[in-house]
Amino acid sequence: MKEAERFRSVMSHFATGITVVTGADAEGQGVGLTANAFTSVSLRPPLILVCLANESRSREVFLATSRFAVGILRSGDEALAHRFAGDTRDARFDDLAFRTEVTGAPVLDRALAWLDCRLWDSVEAGDHTVLFGEVMACGVSGDADPLVFFQGSYRTVTP
Repeated sequence: MKEAERFRSVMSHFATGITVVTGADAEGQGVGLTANAFTSVSLRPPLILVCLANESRSREVFLATSRFAVGILRSGDEALAHRFAGDTRDARFDDLAFRTEVTGAPVLDRALAWLDCRLWDSVEAGDHTVLFGEVMACGVSGDADPLVFFQGSYRTVTP
């Protein structure tokens, strides 16, 4: 087994939540992607981080506009996760309810919880870029179980 495959296999044993990271380019065209490399960083100021592949088109938009939103997905939102992970970039926002909060980045109405962020810093790390976002607004949109990714498949956690 190659080292990259071994590393991926080992990391698949760490359960993660699923997020959709969204933004809009200078013309207002929505961009976004599914990400599970996401965590809180600081309370003062409120900071989060998300890791994006360097070749991601959305990455370039987030860096250029200095804003993005993170939607934490709920159980049953596998189709939404697949939509933002797939190759149909132009259709990601079709028939999808969203709004803007402080930064102007699209916030998904369907998200279990959301964070509207201003780009605070970015660091290139291997084949990914770590975006640090200062949380300008955030909220919870209901009471549901989260969508979780474990060993290559979507799952849910019931307390």
